[in-house]
Amino acid sequence: MCRSGGSGLLCDFLPVVTPEEMEQVRPRLEAFAARMLGGLARADQRAKGGLYLRGLMLDGKRKSMQPMAERLGVDHQQLQQFVTSSTWDYGEARQRVAWWAEEFVAPQAYVIDDTGFPKDGAGSPGVARMYSGTLGKTGNCQIGVSVHAVTDWASAAVDWRLFVPASWDDALAEDAETAAGIRRRRARCKIPDEVRHREKWRLALDMLDEITGEQAAGGWGLPRRPVVTDAGYGDNTAFRLALQARGLPYVAAVKGTTSAYPASAAPQTADYGGRGRPPLPRYQEQPSSLCALVRDAGRKACRHVTWRHGTKRTPGNRTAAMRSRFTALRVRPANRDIPRAEDGSLPECWLIAEWPPGQAGPSDYWLSDLPASTSLRDLVRLAKIRWRIEHDYRELKDGLGLDHFEGRSYTGWHRHVTLAAVAQAFCTQLRYDPKAPAPA
Repeated sequence: MCRSGGSGLLCDFLPVVTPEEMEQVRPRLEAFAARMLGGLARADQRAKGGLYLRGLMLDGKRKSMQPMAERLGVDHQQLQQFVTSSTWDYGEARQRVAWWAEEFVAPQAYVIDDTGFPKDGAGSPGVARMYSGTLGKTGNCQIGVSVHAVTDWASAAVDWRLFVPASWDDALAEDAETAAGIRRRRARCKIPDEVRHREKWRLALDMLDEITGEQAAGGWGLPRRPVVTDAGYGDNTAFRLALQARGLPYVAAVKGTTSAYPASAAPQTADYGGRGRPPLPRYQEQPSSLCALVRDAGRKACRHVTWRHGTKRTPGNRTAAMRSRFTALRVRPANRDIPRAEDGSLPECWLIAEWPPGQAGPSDYWLSDLPASTSLRDLVRLAKIRWRIEHDYRELKDGLGLDHFEGRSYTGWHRHVTLAAVAQAFCTQLRYDPKAPAPA
């Protein structure tokens, strides 16, 4: 249940409830918690899990242990013990959320993103001075990488990884004294020895492998579907190639400066003079930028596309249509790390560009390896579907205390974000199916 203006009505934003509203939805919440946390071996663990979910949903500014316990009327040690030292597998809870999303949300894509968790001190696992989009600058924070199962109307945060900076990996330390200090910090936060510094894009691949991997091999067995990313991931050629190798098509935002040839470009082989090694086929011209290719195609190549309808209707836009001008061109990205065919040619893919009416040039660019038969509307709809993640982070942080965890345990962080995701899933089900019976 989401409250809007204290009326108890469902809304699109903050999933917070009063104690009176909680009593109304509590039977359904407990049934949902039993389903999502059903893998917990002991009844007292399942009960504490439901208690924690209630604490996350109850109205209140802070969703850390003590404020939640005060609102629930319990000793905060119950919540702390459940999240930090109890023995339960948060991975199984995430898998259950992912399968719930498969049934209820019917996702069309997986979206990769990351978010910052600002911190004052240096004791939390993975905290360091690094750039955070949440802060809009470099600051003291943790970074969480997440995978979301999305459609235009709903989404669920199904998997998480805490980014471990190089400064938290003793194997990367420059000297023995620094390494010893890092080991002490890791021990205080109970970071498992196998958890090491790993780039955010590799953490994203690890989660996609977990989500789509065969259940017999420890994966969750969910379907492969398109992966959508911002330029922080899309500009990484190795990441795009890794998605291709996994059979996961992508729609990835990139910079307009990215190098590419038009699809019509073909490598040529220079005449052989008879001495030395015969020349190999190669492109004779230097590649263009994506921006230049779109400008060469011109405004006339763009078409108006409506990718969804929002909620803010105006006299001039009564359907709240989200609409702009787009073009889609077949191009050949020219990064040197991209494997070439035997004839020296680079593989084709889609370039999608937005050129808003009235603007002097294109504003946004995406590359996609979806089939050549994919319509412009479908390409744009997937490119723009990342808006759901902004909604998720806002709901999870502003309403469900995603970034309020004050513990210093690596496992505790993962359990907290998992429980916040379970709470969000319940709010989504309640929002879109308010009269349905509690899940079995």
